[in-house]
Amino acid sequence: MSDTTSTNRPRTTEVDLPVPATPPARTQGPVTRTDFVRYQGASGDMNPIHHDEVFARAAGFPSPFSVGMWQASLLGTFATDWLGGPNVRDFRIRFLAQVWPGDSLTLEGVPRRTYVLEGEDGREGRVDVELTCRRQTGDTAVTVWATFVLPDADLAAALAGAAPETGERPGTTEEQG
Repeated sequence: MSDTTSTNRPRTTEVDLPVPATPPARTQGPVTRTDFVRYQGASGDMNPIHHDEVFARAAGFPSPFSVGMWQASLLGTFATDWLGGPNVRDFRIRFLAQVWPGDSLTLEGVPRRTYVLEGEDGREGRVDVELTCRRQTGDTAVTVWATFVLPDADLAAALAGAAPETGERPGTTEEQG
C-alpha cells in the first residue's frame, strides 16, 4: 500500500500581525420591503415570501421577511471596505434569525486570529475575522467567518523575529508561556 497523503499542504504559523483598525459598527435601517425587493431583483431570487404579504401570511409569517443573503452581503461589504475585496480568501455564513421590515441592523467585525500561510506560492499573512449582523432586539441575524490576506509590507516586519517552525511568537520562551 502506498502513502497518498500530500506533503505539500500549506503550513500555518500563528503570529501577531498588524491588522487595519477595526471600523466602527455600521447601522442599516430601519429596513424596508423595498430593500428586500431590490436585493431580490439583483440576486434573481424572487421567492414571494420575501415581498408578497398574502403569500407570507399564508405560509404562517406575520409579513414578508428579508432574504438572509442580503444581510450576508451587507457584512461582506462591511468587511471588504475594511480589508479589501481582492483580499478575501474564505467567507462562511450562518443564518440565525429573520429580519423584518422596520428592523434596524448593526454590523460589526472583529479580528480573531492572525497567522502566516506558507505554501507553494510563498507565504502570506492572513487574518480570520468574525462579522455579525444584529437586529435592534439584540438577536444575531447572521454571523460570518471570513479570511483575508494582509499586506505583504506588514508581513515582513512582523516576521523579523518569528520562529516559523515552532509557531512561537517573537520574544517568548516555553518558561514564559
